[in-house]
Amino acid sequence: MSTLAPLRLLREPWNASEGNQSNATAGAGGAWCQGLDIPNELFLTLGLVSLVENLLVVAAILKNRNLHSPMYYFICCLAISDMLVSVSNLVETLFMLLMEHGVLVIRTSIIRHMDNVIDMLICSSVVSSLSFLGVIAVDRYITIFYALRYHSIMTLQRAVVTMASIWLASTVSSTVFVTYYRNNAILLCLIGFFLFMLVLMLVLYIHMFALARHHLRSISSQQKQPTVYRSSSLKGAVTLTILLGVFFICWGPFFFHLILIVTCPTKPFCTCIFSYFNLFLILIICNSVVDPLIYAFRSQELRRTLREVVLCSW
Repeated sequence: MSTLAPLRLLREPWNASEGNQSNATAGAGGAWCQGLDIPNELFLTLGLVSLVENLLVVAAILKNRNLHSPMYYFICCLAISDMLVSVSNLVETLFMLLMEHGVLVIRTSIIRHMDNVIDMLICSSVVSSLSFLGVIAVDRYITIFYALRYHSIMTLQRAVVTMASIWLASTVSSTVFVTYYRNNAILLCLIGFFLFMLVLMLVLYIHMFALARHHLRSISSQQKQPTVYRSSSLKGAVTLTILLGVFFICWGPFFFHLILIVTCPTKPFCTCIFSYFNLFLILIICNSVVDPLIYAFRSQELRRTLREVVLCSW
């Protein structure tokens, strides 16, 4: 191993020999099986943008006492989780660029240890990001359906326990994954976790949207102002569509890659998909860029605080 490789444990299936991999890929025949040559500079740029965005979110939440609530603490943790992706990506890309230009020479054993650390950071961020996305969905659900009891249900103590549990589970699971990555059961657990979070968010947001439509019809029938409330309903529908769409588009290909590793590691079609692994990583990093825009910047209070942070109005 001469260079760092992002999530090298998952780039290609371990249960297929190198000869079988190359023969299968060659047998697929199409030019599309060659994958995409994504420059390291793109990884570096997206990582920097994501890091700056999420740092601003964390700084704004810490600065403004009005944002010291469970919902914004969950958003802050999501930003920190996204920062793990950015930091690991930046460190890896910088080392790769330095090594490619001969500026830095590192022993293979050290590179292998660095790979393990980077893989653990990325795996931990995957689990924690998915967990906090689910927690944010649950928090919004409680806000809508149990508004009067929200502060008694989602207390600060419960929020802290939830956050600590997620970080602990993410750390343990990433360690287990890097240690036992050759076991298909580990991948199946990760895939199952993603599907569970996807279904959870889908069910909760559909239920919330159904309630919004019910309220819309009730208000429209009483006040005879359908146009205004149709606009509000449409805005809510667009928001929910964006939330679920971005989540699925950014994370779906990566987990589809994992499913193929388990189900068809040597088939030509699957080996062609494996060659696009860097593209799947780019999508995950893009999710770290988009998350602050969706979950944080839509808050008027947070936007105001972000402007103060950028202008250094402390």
